[in-house]
Amino acid sequence: MEIFLNGHKTVTGVRMCAFRIGCFGIATMLKKCNLYPIIVLLCCSAIYSAEAKQFLPDPPQLDAKAWILIDADTGYVLAENNADEQLPPASLAKMMTTYITSNEIAEKRLNEDDLVLISDNAWRLGGAKTDGSTMFLSPRSKVPVIDLMHGVIIQSGNDAAIALAEHISGGETAFADNMGYQAELLGMSNTYYANATGLPAEGMVTSARDLTIIARAIINEHPNYYSIYSKKYFQHNNINQPNRNRLLWRDSSVDGLKTGHTQEAGYCLVASSKRRGMRLISAVLGANSDDSRARESQKLFSYGFRHYDTKTVYAAGQVIKENAALWYGQEDFINLTIADDITLTFPKGEQKNLSANILVDSEIKAPVSAGQTLGRLQVSLNGTTMIEVPLVAEKDIPQAGLFARLFDWILLFFTQLLS
Repeated sequence: MEIFLNGHKTVTGVRMCAFRIGCFGIATMLKKCNLYPIIVLLCCSAIYSAEAKQFLPDPPQLDAKAWILIDADTGYVLAENNADEQLPPASLAKMMTTYITSNEIAEKRLNEDDLVLISDNAWRLGGAKTDGSTMFLSPRSKVPVIDLMHGVIIQSGNDAAIALAEHISGGETAFADNMGYQAELLGMSNTYYANATGLPAEGMVTSARDLTIIARAIINEHPNYYSIYSKKYFQHNNINQPNRNRLLWRDSSVDGLKTGHTQEAGYCLVASSKRRGMRLISAVLGANSDDSRARESQKLFSYGFRHYDTKTVYAAGQVIKENAALWYGQEDFINLTIADDITLTFPKGEQKNLSANILVDSEIKAPVSAGQTLGRLQVSLNGTTMIEVPLVAEKDIPQAGLFARLFDWILLFFTQLLS
């Protein structure tokens, strides 16, 4: 409920005692204005009117076992197929290996220039004499942590992954337990790790959705180390190896992440692309060739960037509800805001159909602290809720004096009685 005079909304103070007694009904109406949800448009429109829904074509069908496309900022799923099917991860498991290494550096338990002793075990299982991807580490040599991260990410070195696992956890088995723990923290419910490399192991599985979760964590939590994923070459022991992610050469907007391949897993690729401020992450599992996994990933990116937008619709600190009624305070009203930006992903042309439902607590009582939750903001698209966040107090407001609180108590009593 709002009051308009001559086309303009007015706010009338109610703490002048004589005026309060003479205008009890108006004061009650003003105080009750927050008892009901208020529907407002995001785009500063006064009246919500539904617009025709934009045409959105079906996502592409890919030649792969499973795939998914999400927005890196919001986590919104733009396209998916068999995204929760458990499949072998191949070298995509190394994304968790480097994520844990980045965590260790961030927590000051590890330094980039720490020297790691390359064990005979790491050389035997992942070194030059194996048929798998290798960094060509020399046994019993010492290699800096940052070089090993390059070797894992760019060269997909099994020897480098094992060396990091042994250095961080004392052994690959213990490190795999840590990988599982981190996966659980991130909500990767379809993933089980048995080693740091992704080499075939009984029960070792992941899913396309889980892989976008770890990719999103790498990008958002460790941007400095994510930049390694965009490098096209890395040289160690005078051997210069290319990054296996073909999209780094085909599409300048692609800057990561990781390839994987075993006979059981097929050809897999988790990739990320950023265009015009919007970042997407794709995961394609079980493609039939190196070229196919890159081509199918490009189809997903083309679809996502062509048909979707990601935009900040509310900024942190923006006042969402002005003049919410306040009882027992030194002020009669309080503004409600939000603590963080609200960024949403939606089909292009649909922003005009976004609506916001403001739900304010029925009785807000002083004292109030800045940041205190006093309601909720629900943002919906065509009737479907996309996000719900707390509405918080804009500032501190202490209690009023005894006489003013007594008057508010009487006013609140009759308001509740009449409602």
